[in-house]
Amino acid sequence: MAVPMLELAPQNAAVKAKVLEGLSGLIDRSSFILGENVKGLEAEISAYAGAAHAVAMSSGTDALLAALMGLDIGQGDEVIVPSFTFFASAGVVSRLGAKPVFIDLDPATFNATGALVEAAITPRTKAIMPVHLFGQLADMPGIMAVAAKHGIPVLEDACQSLGAKGWGKSAGQFGDMTAYSFYPTKNLGAFGDAGMTAIRGDAALAARVRRIRVHGMEPVYMHHEVGMNGRMDEFQALVLRAKLPMLDGWHEGRRKHAAWYLERMKGLTADEAVLPREVVPDGRHIYNQFTIRVKGGRRDALQTHLKERGIGSAIYYPICLHGQPCFASLGYKTGQLPESELAAKEVLSLPVYPEMTGAMLEEVADAILGFFGKK
Repeated sequence: MAVPMLELAPQNAAVKAKVLEGLSGLIDRSSFILGENVKGLEAEISAYAGAAHAVAMSSGTDALLAALMGLDIGQGDEVIVPSFTFFASAGVVSRLGAKPVFIDLDPATFNATGALVEAAITPRTKAIMPVHLFGQLADMPGIMAVAAKHGIPVLEDACQSLGAKGWGKSAGQFGDMTAYSFYPTKNLGAFGDAGMTAIRGDAALAARVRRIRVHGMEPVYMHHEVGMNGRMDEFQALVLRAKLPMLDGWHEGRRKHAAWYLERMKGLTADEAVLPREVVPDGRHIYNQFTIRVKGGRRDALQTHLKERGIGSAIYYPICLHGQPCFASLGYKTGQLPESELAAKEVLSLPVYPEMTGAMLEEVADAILGFFGKK
């Protein structure tokens, strides 16, 4: 049985009629940018995420960029960011002329901790950007304690984690600002690029991010600063509003499948593969990815084995950011962030989308157990 890494068609089919109905009205109104659907989505995401303000953006990357611009990050500043994450987390820092300061990870969660952040702070640190990787929160109590001690703002990169929870709060309820991505493969995905910048409480900061989104303009043709074109279009907002009521159900579907994997493959030993652990207190891991660690240098062989059986998988991420050619001038050396480098050699993400059937789950588990000589 073929099992794709991700299959978007069933999820999109669930909202097709509602989207087509809304599209007809959108065409009739011919208001395609920052219209009523964008305003509605901002209010709905703000309520869902528990943020005071939400600003719809053209992508998750632009959501991060606008947030940093709102914090006046620029030339000579430093921003602490994990090395084991998607490129955008550090790319937006570099784009503003600031320096990404890469930190290692907690091997239990793939995420940053307060201790790792504390060790990286210098007099030039102007922001801390923890990433809630794969759908589980970083050590936000520890990170926020360090941030408060040094008076440094925190921007949560929750591009993979809208709806993830920990310590009784949701992603976005800890830091000063939060960025979300609605790329089509996310748990809440648009029909193209889209994102959101949320602001926990500062109304003036929210107003500035809104202004930055439209070339620093307010009112029309009056430009207070050089901003960006980061606007979300009405169609993407329409799609996301249709999907948002289903999001928690999709989260629970992924969590159910993850729990099944953990039970079915519990016979794997620590020197064969390590399954993801949900370790955050009072939390909800939403499994944007179900990522295992394959030991003994056998990750690529397992991926080949799965491919031969028609089973999709993916490596997020094969190269740490401190090892990327574009950041060579920062002077990081191999071995400097050992846990991140080890993760890049071991991680393999498996299918976990909510529409998977029991037979599909069994196919994946059977293939993995068979690779290790188990039933």
